[in-house]
Amino acid sequence: MPDVHPTDDSDELHAPETPAQRRARRAQFLRDLMEARELRDRVQPRRARAARMRQQMRMRTFRW
Repeated sequence: MPDVHPTDDSDELHAPETPAQRRARRAQFLRDLMEARELRDRVQPRRARAARMRQQMRMRTFRW
């Protein structure tokens, strides 16, 4: 991934982002986020299990 700093005066920083670029960037972010969560769950299984239990409790007590 290239290093992009706000002090760089490149045209691509000032050009408006297209919806396709935004979707691609968002998809990459979500992939990275999912990968980080999976890694954390493997490294800390007890904490991951506790988080799953809390989520299940939240879903059981949620009212439509």
